[in-house]
Amino acid sequence: MSRHLRIALVQAAAEPFERFAAGLRARMASPHAAQLVVYPELHLCPIEGSVEEWYAAHAEPLDGPRGTALGKLARELGIWLIPGTVLERDRDGKVYNTAVVYDPDGELAAAYRKIFTWRPYEPMCVGREFVVFDLPGYGRVGLSICYDAWFPEVTRHLAWLGAELVVNVVQTATAGRAQERPLNQANAIVNQIWVATVNGAAPTALGDTFLVDPEGHIQAEAPAAHEATLVSIVDFDRVAAARKYGTSGDSWPWAQPDPADGPLDLPLYGGRLDPATWRPAISPETPENLRPQGDPASR
Repeated sequence: MSRHLRIALVQAAAEPFERFAAGLRARMASPHAAQLVVYPELHLCPIEGSVEEWYAAHAEPLDGPRGTALGKLARELGIWLIPGTVLERDRDGKVYNTAVVYDPDGELAAAYRKIFTWRPYEPMCVGREFVVFDLPGYGRVGLSICYDAWFPEVTRHLAWLGAELVVNVVQTATAGRAQERPLNQANAIVNQIWVATVNGAAPTALGDTFLVDPEGHIQAEAPAAHEATLVSIVDFDRVAAARKYGTSGDSWPWAQPDPADGPLDLPLYGGRLDPATWRPAISPETPENLRPQGDPASR
């Protein structure tokens, strides 16, 4: 069975919910409407006023009115929806920058709190958990937010947890977006996965939204800061194929450590790389002919 997913990456400026909903409905009226739609970081929570004023205007629990409305919209359109990130107010009052995912039934399928906030400019609390979720019939997806892409440990752990596509939602309005292009390509190459990085449009951010395949090639891009909707196809089987046949036919990074090598101490982390646990989890949707011998235990 084909594992081809139609994905839409929406490069747009931050906007109020009503305009967002109308725009999404218009995009989904296309006969080529996507099955997974992704918006930029803080798309529904534009930065305004003091931190206290910003939180007062936009921070709410995930099951609050905004979350309920997002779930209803995903169910109405029958899509997987990543509306960027939202300001999540936890029960203890702490506020997080949280990526949320809604399934076609309108249920909250995943929520990821940004681990590497962009200090000192982002006052939100930091997350402490890597998050992946399954798209039945397609594969496994991991979540990262903006500055997370600068830390290879994030994407590595998502890939190790079985992610075949990492969605990196962004709101970069600085010259640093130039570095985020090779960083996301490198994250795709070294982990042999798809990476979709979705930035806001002007005046919110500088654009340059793009989709990278498991060998580091740009498959779709909006290199300028204007509003754009990129629709492309993610072939999840290309992840397993790259790992089986090699990136460019000659590199197998996940197969590199041999059990006979023994563990490698990693002083930076106070841990070690053990060949027995190095290999990534395999999505249950991966075809049998592309599975390596001795699949690792499910994670």
